[in-house]
Amino acid sequence: MLGRLKISLAASLLMLTGCSSGPQNAPQVVDVDPRDPFQNTNRKIHAFNDVLDKTILVPVVNVYEDVTPDPIEKGVSNFFSNLSDVTNFLNHGLQLKPKKAFDDLSRLAINTTLGLGGVIDVASDLGIYQEPEDFGQTLGYWGMSPGPYIVLPFLGPSTLRDTGATLIDTSSNPINQYDPVAHKFVIYALQLVDHRRQLGDLESLISGDPYVFMREAYLQRRVHLINDGAPSDDDDFDDF
Repeated sequence: MLGRLKISLAASLLMLTGCSSGPQNAPQVVDVDPRDPFQNTNRKIHAFNDVLDKTILVPVVNVYEDVTPDPIEKGVSNFFSNLSDVTNFLNHGLQLKPKKAFDDLSRLAINTTLGLGGVIDVASDLGIYQEPEDFGQTLGYWGMSPGPYIVLPFLGPSTLRDTGATLIDTSSNPINQYDPVAHKFVIYALQLVDHRRQLGDLESLISGDPYVFMREAYLQRRVHLINDGAPSDDDDFDDF
């Protein structure tokens, strides 16, 4: 699993990041931003993703929450979180961060065994907390610039760098080793629903132009993650 090697659940994580947007009557003024040269096309794809989210994904998530007991929901989230520690381990290794890689491996071993396949997050109870890492962050860590901002159909906010990294993340996802293919897609669908459930109602947090808000939130968060939580040069980071 060299990929996301999230959020690796690449399709899930990126789609969920981009799925929600603000009120439809919010101003849609096209701003001039050198990071976003494809803004006209990006806005159309953003609107398409928003319709999918509101008409399909959110209703499915609502039914999921209604019929699934809270302990099971938590177990499902823990299971997918455990899988992502494979990605975290590989990327921390590629970034030459042995302590963090060891923590990832420890989490994976503890939660897979004592945590009953990852359903229970025993490692966090022991003080070994997860630090998400993906291949896009690894490329950024080694100095690759993000390139232009891109909104992908179904997947949501990205950049040229992160889009290429997503292809690697997806191919390396442990779920891809699952057979038969039909079961694989069921697992991915459940993961998508789980990620969207965790995001909750994002509309209440969005102000101004939803497209610009999501773009700035995504780009600034990526810088924040690549810097391992160090303060961003953008003083407005906390706004998102």
